[in-house]
Amino acid sequence: MARIRPFRCIRPNKEAAPKVAALPYDVYNRQEAKREVEKNPQSFLAIDRAETQFSDDVDLHSPKVYEKAKELLEKWQKDGILIADDTECYYVYELTMDGRSQAGIVACASVDDYLNNVIKKHENTREDKERDRICHVDVTDAHTGPIFLAYRSDKELNKIVDEVRNQEALYDFTAEDGVRHRVWKAADTDADSRTDRIRTQFEQMDAVYIADGHHRAASAVKVALKRRQENPGHSGQEPYNFFLSVLFPDDQLMIMPYNRVVKDLNGRSSQEFLEEIKERFEVRVCGGREESESREDAGHGTQAGIKAPEKEPKMRHHIGMYLAGRWYELTVKPENIPDDPVKGLDVSVLQDILLAPVLGIGDPRTDERIQFVGGIRGLSELERLVDGGKGEVAFAMYPTSIQELFCVADAGLLMPPKSTWFEPKLRSGLFIHRLS
Repeated sequence: MARIRPFRCIRPNKEAAPKVAALPYDVYNRQEAKREVEKNPQSFLAIDRAETQFSDDVDLHSPKVYEKAKELLEKWQKDGILIADDTECYYVYELTMDGRSQAGIVACASVDDYLNNVIKKHENTREDKERDRICHVDVTDAHTGPIFLAYRSDKELNKIVDEVRNQEALYDFTAEDGVRHRVWKAADTDADSRTDRIRTQFEQMDAVYIADGHHRAASAVKVALKRRQENPGHSGQEPYNFFLSVLFPDDQLMIMPYNRVVKDLNGRSSQEFLEEIKERFEVRVCGGREESESREDAGHGTQAGIKAPEKEPKMRHHIGMYLAGRWYELTVKPENIPDDPVKGLDVSVLQDILLAPVLGIGDPRTDERIQFVGGIRGLSELERLVDGGKGEVAFAMYPTSIQELFCVADAGLLMPPKSTWFEPKLRSGLFIHRLS
C-alpha cells in the first residue's frame, strides 16, 4: 500500500511563477547557478543554491549558506512572492516538451514507505551529496524540490487527472528552454472528493518507484529520522514524515540516454582499440566524413546501395561510438549479453566488456577518466568533446527503458551510475512542503 497524501502547499503567486520556477539545483555548477540568479534574482536557485548570494571564497557548505536560504524563503513569503494555500490538497503538474506531454500528481510520499521499500530505488546514493541537501532541508524546514516518482499507469488516476486538467490552470507558462508548464489544484467539489479518490487508488498499489531524485529522497528521509529522534512522542503524522513528490504514470515518461566520454584509450592506438572491440562487438562504420574510406578500413567495402547505419542507436544492445573523427555502430555479440536485469543493461554491458577490461575504468563513480553526458545535449556534444581534446572516444547509448528500471527495482537491485536521463526536468520552487 502506497501512502500518498495531500499537503498544504506553499507556492509562487501566479505572476511570479514563471520567474521563480527553476531547474533542479544539481543541474548547475556554482558559476552557472550564480549567472542564472544574477540574470533572474527571483529564480528559486537563489534559495536552492544560496551560495549564489556570496562571493566565491565562501564555502558551499558553510552554515551561513543554509541560513541565507532560510532567510530568503521567509522573506519571499513575507513579500508575497510565495503564498500558502489554506487547505491540504493534491495538484496536477503537466510538462510539455517537443509536443509530448506528461502529467503527474503532486503530493507527499511516506518516509516509512521509503524505508519499507514500497517506494523502490534503483540507484545508490553518495553521502557527500546527501549531506548538502540534509542541511538545506533541515535548516529551511522545507522540501523545495520534488522527487520524481513513477507508477504503473492506472485508469482511474488517469481519469481524475484529465478531469482536473479541464479546469482553469493555476499556472500556464513556457520556460526559456521551450518546456510548457501547467499546474492545477485537484480540489474537492460538492459532488466529488478527489482527495479520497486519489488516496484510495495509490493505496491499492504495491509499489511506486523513484525515477529521479534519489539523493533528495534519501536526504528527506534522514531529516525525518533525525526529527523523530528529537521528538520521541511523534505520532507518525507530522509533516516531516512525508516528502514532496510528483508521481507520473509510466506510459507517459521519456528516458533519454546517458552517454559516455573517455579521456584516453589506456595506452592503445585507435587501430589497436578497434581490433579489441571487434572481439566483443560486431562493428560497422556509420556515415560521416571520409565515409567511403572508413567503410573500407572496417572491412565492409564500399559497394553501391549499402546504407551506412545510423549514428544514434535505434535498439537495445546497439551502441554508437565516436573515435578519431568517425562514428561506428557496435552491436553486442549475443554471448556477451547476460540474462540478468542489471548486467543485461546496455550501460552494464559496455562497462563490463569494454570500459573495465579494455579501457581500465574500474569504478565509473570515481574514475576521473570518464565523463557522463546527458542525452539532451545530443551527439554533437560528444563530437565536440572528442574533437576538442576532452576525450579520445565517446559512446552513444540506447536509452534504458522505464520497464527495465522497474524490473531492476523489483528485483531489489541497483543500476550502474548514470543509467537514465529523464526529460523534461521538474521545476523547483513551484511547490514547497513545510516540515512543521
